[in-house]
Amino acid sequence: MNKRRALYGTALLAGALMLRPAYRVQAAELPSGLTAPYIDATVEQARKAFDVPGIAVAVVQDGKIVFNRGYGRRAEDVHSAPVDSSTLFAIGSNTKEFTATALAQLVDAGKLKWDDRVIDHLPEFRVSDPWITRDFRVSDLLTHHSGMGLGAGDLMLFSHSTFTRKDVLAGLAYMPFTAPFRKEYAYNNLLYVVAGALVERVTGHSWEDIVQTRLIDASGLAACQSTPPYKGETDVATGQGDHTPLPEKVARRFPAVGPAGSIWCSAEGMARWAQIYLGGGQTPEGKRIFSSESRDTLWAPHALLPLPDMAALTGTHFRAYGYGWFMEDFFGHKRVWHTGTIGGMVSYVTFLPELKSAVVILTNHDDHNATYALATTLSARIATGHSADWISYWKHEEDEAKAHDSVAATTTGPGSPARPFVTLQTSQRQDYMGDYLDNWRGPISVTERGQDLRLTFSKADGLAGTLKALPHDLFVVRWDNRDEDSEDDAYVQFERDVTGKVMGMKMQLLGSDFSFDAQDLHPRKVETAHGEAHP
Repeated sequence: MNKRRALYGTALLAGALMLRPAYRVQAAELPSGLTAPYIDATVEQARKAFDVPGIAVAVVQDGKIVFNRGYGRRAEDVHSAPVDSSTLFAIGSNTKEFTATALAQLVDAGKLKWDDRVIDHLPEFRVSDPWITRDFRVSDLLTHHSGMGLGAGDLMLFSHSTFTRKDVLAGLAYMPFTAPFRKEYAYNNLLYVVAGALVERVTGHSWEDIVQTRLIDASGLAACQSTPPYKGETDVATGQGDHTPLPEKVARRFPAVGPAGSIWCSAEGMARWAQIYLGGGQTPEGKRIFSSESRDTLWAPHALLPLPDMAALTGTHFRAYGYGWFMEDFFGHKRVWHTGTIGGMVSYVTFLPELKSAVVILTNHDDHNATYALATTLSARIATGHSADWISYWKHEEDEAKAHDSVAATTTGPGSPARPFVTLQTSQRQDYMGDYLDNWRGPISVTERGQDLRLTFSKADGLAGTLKALPHDLFVVRWDNRDEDSEDDAYVQFERDVTGKVMGMKMQLLGSDFSFDAQDLHPRKVETAHGEAHP
């Protein structure tokens, strides 16, 4: 699919805007190329084009927060309250820069070095290759070039997982390598969880406490927290498809994914975080949070990445990953950025350090197109004084992807004329029923309910679905929670031995959510001494 295409000047929408400014902003304070009316109109255009309930945007220039506004509403419910500059959003993988910065503080304090071996601090650390285990360095936890595949082991972190960080460390040893060590880039959340466990081991405190006290509180990040929101916190966004009420404070569960993606923060808080980074690790008031040397190390390229499809359109000649940050050249300037997607929300933080500028975008929409369009548009205006129509670009990407998926589903997808579903007899269903065990994900069961086979994951709050049969021992699992899990429907291919007995299964995701890493699973059927499956 050719994704390069001509772009046109941005057409801004007029009309009433649903916004709540944090304070009056004078256009002269904004970076060259931006005005408050331009940002307002562009955000509303993107919100309408991509059907985004709520967006918060902040801009930092020359060490000051010069723009900070909320648009739209806090939830899909049309009666929900408006977004403002203090509304809490889940920032997802923008948490990674906090974890990397917590390690940087320990480096500043002489408690560890970037090239320390991980096993010297975490003796229980293991990956599937003993040599790599012995040579794995602290820096290797942060650069996504371990050799594991894209999203490897994410099923221990997402999809209703109840795994602990100790469970994640134990499961890491079973993750397969798909490339040589330190050779190929593949985004990885598990190793950031290990990085968080390393912070805990060196400090003797939980990752949540360290990040809250030494980074968020010490930096004065307003409306920002290392733990999930709870009942009683009112200015909180709700992600697309999320209908779960906030828990009581004492009942909150701190997820294993924490160091890779569980911070909640407002546009105001993230803007101050950007101020500190632009200030070389120092607050605007002069308080040192981490050293300028550490900031430069975090922002230095440590692993090269392929160029994006739109590289020719943004003058991008290189892209790399540092420690918790992406970086690239962008219309002749260095750009440092990161995104985050979790719980039906997407965030984007982007810097043009040479121009002393930063932009923060937070949304409660489970799709990156609006966020990417806004980040690219505003960054381009800061860098060049003008911008192509990135909203139309990303809208075209979205429409093209939906059209492709629709054609594939109706022509070759499960249930299509090319791959019709079949009906199994009771005796046939019994072949598949039983308990299965995957080395890293744990127990998985296949049971019968009425005329249906059911697939259920352990260590998960409700990850279960119905198996729909295709020919040749192939099934599709349709997950029960359609709001949150429909994009994670997957093929399930059962395996038989030479006698025809079902011995195990493999899985393959139908959609494109790399964090549902079904391809890394290989559950084997568990049998008793009598050769029968456990009940």
